Amino acid sequence: VQLQASGGGLVQAGGSLRLSCAASGRTFGSYAMGWFRQAPGKERHVVAVISRSGDSLYYTDSVKGRFTISRDNAKNMVYLQMNSLKPEDTAVYYCAARQANWNIFTGNYDYWGQGTKVTVSS
Repeated sequence: VQLQASGGGLVQAGGSLRLSCAASGRTFGSYAMGWFRQAPGKERHVVAVISRSGDSLYYTDSVKGRFTISRDNAKNMVYLQMNSLKPEDTAVYYCAARQANWNIFTGNYDYWGQGTKVTVSS
């Protein structure tokens, strides 16, 4: 599967952005999907994960109540709605896929998009 992330940009603190990830292929529904982020000089970490059917969700603690992950299997899309953005959310955001149950560990994802940069100004 090939992934293409989009929707990043520059936003003021408190603002919102919606990231999108388009996936190729006809078996999108067999992939658990995740959003990860990597801030400058730091390791890549999970932000949110959604199961293949969309009925199981995971959020890292720092984004709970502010971010929402969703997917549309008919359109081969996964989204990350980000509200109440903070400067510490600044990072390159990556979507990733694994053809298995959902997982929160970066190393367990097999396919990665190119990343989209999110900058939150204070």
